[in-house]
Amino acid sequence: MPFDLPRIRSLRPDGLGHLSLSWLLDADLASFRAKLGEVQEHTRAVSPFGIGALIHAEGINGLVHAQGHQFPTAWGQASCWDPELVGKVGGIVGDQMYETGIHLAFAPVLDVARDLRWGRVHETYGEDPEVIARNGVAYISAIHGENRSVLAAAKHFAGYGASEGGLNQARAVIGRRELNDVYARPFARAIDEAGLSLVMNSYNEIDGVPAVSNRWLLTELLREQLGFDGLVVSDYDAVSMLLKIYHTASTPGKAAAQALSAGLDVELPGSEMFSALAGEVRAGSVDERHIDDAVLRVLAVKDQLGLVPNTSARPTRTPQVEDPDAVSRRLAEEAVVLLRNDGALPLTSFDGVAVVGSLADEVRIHFGAYTSASNEEQPLAIRMIMAGQVEGLDPAGTIFTDLFQLELPGIEAAFERRARELHPDMPTLIEALREVQPDLRYVDVGDPSLDADPLDEDALLAEVGPAQTVLVVVGERTAWVGNHTAGEGRTTTRNELPGNQTQLLRTLVEAGKTVVAIVISGRPLILEQALEGVDAALLAPLLGPHAAKSLTAVLAGEINPSGKLVSTFPRALGQVPMYHGHPFGSGYTHPTGTRHGYVDLAEQTPLFAFGHGLSYTTFELALRSVTIDGDSDSPTLTATATVTNTGAVAGETIVQLYVRDEVASIIRPARQLADFRRVRLDVGQAGTIELAAPISRFAYTMVDGRRRVEAGMLTALVGFASDDIRAEQGIGLPTDVDA
Repeated sequence: MPFDLPRIRSLRPDGLGHLSLSWLLDADLASFRAKLGEVQEHTRAVSPFGIGALIHAEGINGLVHAQGHQFPTAWGQASCWDPELVGKVGGIVGDQMYETGIHLAFAPVLDVARDLRWGRVHETYGEDPEVIARNGVAYISAIHGENRSVLAAAKHFAGYGASEGGLNQARAVIGRRELNDVYARPFARAIDEAGLSLVMNSYNEIDGVPAVSNRWLLTELLREQLGFDGLVVSDYDAVSMLLKIYHTASTPGKAAAQALSAGLDVELPGSEMFSALAGEVRAGSVDERHIDDAVLRVLAVKDQLGLVPNTSARPTRTPQVEDPDAVSRRLAEEAVVLLRNDGALPLTSFDGVAVVGSLADEVRIHFGAYTSASNEEQPLAIRMIMAGQVEGLDPAGTIFTDLFQLELPGIEAAFERRARELHPDMPTLIEALREVQPDLRYVDVGDPSLDADPLDEDALLAEVGPAQTVLVVVGERTAWVGNHTAGEGRTTTRNELPGNQTQLLRTLVEAGKTVVAIVISGRPLILEQALEGVDAALLAPLLGPHAAKSLTAVLAGEINPSGKLVSTFPRALGQVPMYHGHPFGSGYTHPTGTRHGYVDLAEQTPLFAFGHGLSYTTFELALRSVTIDGDSDSPTLTATATVTNTGAVAGETIVQLYVRDEVASIIRPARQLADFRRVRLDVGQAGTIELAAPISRFAYTMVDGRRRVEAGMLTALVGFASDDIRAEQGIGLPTDVDA
């Protein structure tokens, strides 16, 4: 794609603040780096002070570029429960951005995602603030590096994942206490523990005020309460939405004034609204000090990154020693979750096994949005529409701003071809399985399209033939444009396996086959009907380039699965939102007694609970002690436990510590995740571990606005999942502890 870089002088005669969509400059990484250098040369030449431009890129699953290192999606990374490994992703992303001249990584996503209908769940670390904070802090610290040479922009502040109806950019019905105590906690931890310097606003509105123009949110909460002193940038077009979508502003200047006065420093991707600020200042509707504050914060970041001449050089960076491909592979191996197993796995042999499902022969299915694969699809779709290559779409009548909402009949094949071009060494699942068993029977049937025709069940069974064990590959497609059922701007109302895939599973189960389901998804799905009678089920949470080989190794028993869910899987859509840390009196867990439930559900519990994930071995867990130690102003709760591998093979598990505050003046969660630890044990081996958290971690906002934990009884619970608690012990907190 040709770019006339010298036009920077005419487009931005006073200098360039930011460069947006930079990854479109060139698909070759070396040429991309050279062109970013040219951008800086032209920018410095036109700037009165020779100041360079801030260049940003996306990076939740790796640098979004055709040649960027790629990793499992964030939801898959979190399924490893291994923040140190997630930190390696951040370090690799930071290294590659630094090498190419990028300064800002628009990652990680610190949204708390508790509504599976929302299409962006796969970009998050799940439903729990502790898991999100631990992974986010590890990622941000590593992307910054030792000298803060690349800066992370955490998003989206705040409450984006709680959108009404699961609709993208819809309002979030959250009170200020919950917003502070739950949705803002990962951001607070990133500020305190990783020195977070940039925050991106959320698209949603809270109590009638859009996040991008919400002074309570961006100034009073973020800056004054959480102590953030960095740069707040807008998500793309969020400021213009004040004028065009929310109708809180009547002119571009009014929209800009609302956002700037609330605490927003930078409009992105361009200055469609902020370009009118000068007129607002002259009219007296904007205090000039707000502009001064925003300019100073931008300049502080530019100075930190070496873009201001004669003040500081660009910080140096020591590259990580880890091989990006090895990190990606290890993440994929650790992220696989064994949802169910009645003894069907691991397979002792693939002889006589059949593989069923069209998704078994796809590469693209294993990637989500903000990946190299999805990044190619929007321009590809536009080119195909303009060329009249998409059936049923008239190029002249297509509204490209609505591209996320358009169905694009038949475009999957083009997307699949491009994904294979980007990842030529990545096999499909059937290809990886045939490396083990060359004559493996494959039945290419099953359609994940919403308009799929019913299956011919007799034809299906005839093709499967005498095979008794059947590996059934099902799931949903995830990204932006195209016929995806998940992704940014992609919301569905049923959230079951799309198309005829449930029928596919039911047909094989009812035929008496031993059915192993492999579910490819970046979010929870409603699977009770689909998985009824299934002998084993694996979740492949958008594992990226090493998906097929990792799944093959798990199926064969070469890898013992150790992934755990970071989101709750409800039994029915009517239970949404469903999450483990629900308050007393709500949700499905009621330590104080029976509460109201759904009269049409025999079981009120989740199908698969937060923290769930089985193994090919078994573990026992004994709680040895629970103590509260340390200074009375900042005490720490510590649980000591012994874990033993009581099974027949070596394995890894995740030991989880939860805490319940038994009595408080503010309603507390039925359980709150406090700490977790990944443990590897050989057969018969036992290990003693400590799990700990500062008491202030359990603080809540009191009526007077202070955050504290009141004196009283706390219960520590240890287990292998939120619904698999093996031991608990109460302990008294003698005095109040302020956060």
